[in-house]
Amino acid sequence: MNTTVIGAGAWGTTLADLLAKKGEAATLWVREPELAASIVKTRENSWFLPGVRLSARLKVESDPAAAVRGAEAFVLVVPSQFLRATLESFAAFLPKRPVVVCASKGIELASLKPMSKVVSEALHGLRPRYAHISGPSFAAEVSRGMPTTVSLGCADLELGRSLQRLFSTDYFRVYTTRDFVGVELGGAVKNVVAIAAGISDGLGFGHDARAALITRGLAEMSRLGKAMGARVHTFMGLSGMGDLVLTCTGDLSRNRQVGLKLGQGKRLSEIMAETRSVAEGVKTTEALHRLAEKLGVELPITEQVYAILYQDKDPAAAVADLMGRALKDEEVWT
Repeated sequence: MNTTVIGAGAWGTTLADLLAKKGEAATLWVREPELAASIVKTRENSWFLPGVRLSARLKVESDPAAAVRGAEAFVLVVPSQFLRATLESFAAFLPKRPVVVCASKGIELASLKPMSKVVSEALHGLRPRYAHISGPSFAAEVSRGMPTTVSLGCADLELGRSLQRLFSTDYFRVYTTRDFVGVELGGAVKNVVAIAAGISDGLGFGHDARAALITRGLAEMSRLGKAMGARVHTFMGLSGMGDLVLTCTGDLSRNRQVGLKLGQGKRLSEIMAETRSVAEGVKTTEALHRLAEKLGVELPITEQVYAILYQDKDPAAAVADLMGRALKDEEVWT
């Protein structure tokens, strides 16, 4: 399947390179012409994936029309808040009924919609066939061939199986589910919980606190997912619990690193100025805060992270408020 990956951050570059090394026809669209030229010359994405030698088979383009010419599948790996605008700029060059595999993780702030809705609206005239890929996967590890497993959600079982075969290698294993809503929500919410886990670590709390945040974060993820039509059991899998564990504990997690620095006393503006990469959880926190109000869903961890990020709440006070909430029975998810 001729595939174009739209977005040349670390994860987009890794997925495009994975396909090319597997022998698939793969093109990577790079927004910045200077970076595209550098990748072609050096076979390395020095901005976002330094130190990784990219396949000689991987085509690199900065012109949208050239990047998608002849492609059958399109993998979206741009920051979630820019996905709609990016798709609208590509729409004129895409075929009817394109296969769209979204790997962007977030909730659109302007509309409070998940990526599946954003794709459907931005490409409404083309009637895209949608899938979402997510799970515990650091680009730095996948790009070096380390064993990784992820989930691919697609309502069309036959298409899902085809995409499963497209992406799977001897080190990258893809599981399928029809619950694409659960897969995309898991990938979004886990970033907010990872910020909370980083804050906890930055404050010097121990493993107990981190484990509690992961587990109660799973409760928030499941609660929101149920309200939005996802299957609760999806969150017990790779795109839910699996990604939560990785993102809340791994030092390669950008969102955990944001939280870690917040817990150590840095301000958000300082932290964001230090990196070129996007920590999706920052904007997703604001979107989830508003979405929870709209849906009437209780997300206490998200609310405290929101207060720290956007209302300058002291992280220690946020923890005290979480621990001081009214006692209750533990939920059981079935």
